[in-house]
Amino acid sequence: MTDEPTFEQLYAELEEIVRRLEAGDLPLAESLALFERSAALVERCNALLDNAELRVRELIHGPGDVLDTRPFEP
Repeated sequence: MTDEPTFEQLYAELEEIVRRLEAGDLPLAESLALFERSAALVERCNALLDNAELRVRELIHGPGDVLDTRPFEP
């Protein structure tokens, strides 16, 4: 098991940062630090989404790298 935060945890932190920045009552230094953190969060969220997309693409391609277009059934 890993201690790395989930996409949902990272996204929630990003939302909280945006809320704090939009309030507009932070000192400049704190705003800059939060902005830097948000950039790192966006980068990590994008990497997780890219990885998820790759995994989905691998799952929907059939033999011979042919796209399997059957409807999804849980």
